[in-house]
Amino acid sequence: MVRIAVADRVQRYQQMQSTYMQISSRSSCISGNPGMGLSVQMRAVMFILVLVPAHHPTAGGGHDPLLVLDGYKDDGIQLKCFSERLFSEVQLLWTDDRGDNVTGTPLTTDTTTGNTSSSIILKPGSGNSMSCKIVDKLLKTSTESSVVIADVFFPATSPWLAAFVVILLLNVLLVIAAIYKLRKNNKTTTSEQNAQKEIQKEIDELNDELAEEQERFQKEHQDLLSKIEKVQNELEFRRAHSNAVNITLDEDCKHPCLVIEDKNKVKSSTQEEIPPKAVVVATEGFSEEKHYWEVEVADKSEWELGVVCEEIRNTLRSNTINTFPKGNLLSLRFSQGEYSLTGGNGVRNYKPCNMVGVFLDQELHKLSFFDVEEKCLLVSLSVEFSGKLYPFFSPGSDGKWLVVSPVHT
Repeated sequence: MVRIAVADRVQRYQQMQSTYMQISSRSSCISGNPGMGLSVQMRAVMFILVLVPAHHPTAGGGHDPLLVLDGYKDDGIQLKCFSERLFSEVQLLWTDDRGDNVTGTPLTTDTTTGNTSSSIILKPGSGNSMSCKIVDKLLKTSTESSVVIADVFFPATSPWLAAFVVILLLNVLLVIAAIYKLRKNNKTTTSEQNAQKEIQKEIDELNDELAEEQERFQKEHQDLLSKIEKVQNELEFRRAHSNAVNITLDEDCKHPCLVIEDKNKVKSSTQEEIPPKAVVVATEGFSEEKHYWEVEVADKSEWELGVVCEEIRNTLRSNTINTFPKGNLLSLRFSQGEYSLTGGNGVRNYKPCNMVGVFLDQELHKLSFFDVEEKCLLVSLSVEFSGKLYPFFSPGSDGKWLVVSPVHT
């Protein structure tokens, strides 16, 4: 019997040592602080060493139930109660610090050893102490073990956790709001940029349309001016044409190198250049009113038409050496594909014409030259001398006829 009792005590000691190791491991996990964990471990050991042996046999002798802290479960600490003796019929009761019965897990029996065990979860706020009582109904005996667990061992939410969660949520909300604002601003900026691009595109299109309209307007304006000018020239030509007169060439007032035919045709009898001018003057002279005549130049390479004063005509009639005297005359000359006026002044570039109309307006003191086919004005000159004026003609030295044509009204 003594040997059995010693063996039981050794086994009880080993179980208490195992319980101590479990409590040490659990308390270290709970504290999260090595120094604090050591203090809590010492207190837990003191509670276990002092309170676990506490038992209250009610009848007969027996070994105490063994209480084990099995770990954290469901926000509490799971306690297990083990029986060390064989019971044929046992009842396990859990009681809190007020002595009230607490329901644990259903009774389980190991069929091989006969040991009985039960567990219960001790949660914060339900009291720090718990007792396990084993009742043998046949022997009318009971044994009880108690444990007290400090609050520090219970899993608890840190008071800073709520604040941290609130701050975290606020930060998340701020980040979401910032992202939303940035996206909205970005969308607004993109919309504004797209709107600006559309506006700029419309402006460019309007500018292109305006440029096209301006170009079209300028072209139409130029066409209109050309038409107006053409109408004005044609009107002026018709007014001049209405003053047509017949012109005959004076055989007695010509250069000796010129040949006259039918009193309206003249050409040079030589292909050589005749200095200074080989001209023939008309029989008719005009001192007043308006007079118009036409001259066919055809494809001649050079010619000169105009009027001279009566003094020069008389000098030409009596000039035996056939030199062209200097004096008052106005003329239009064509040579080498260009037109020129008396004194060598140029005229704007006109294409060569076949028929030239000459209009002498003694009322306005103006001499005008027309392109008969185009009915347009070539050039006008102011007549700065008075008296009777006579038409003159110079066929040049190309040997082709220059013809004074009758005007058909």
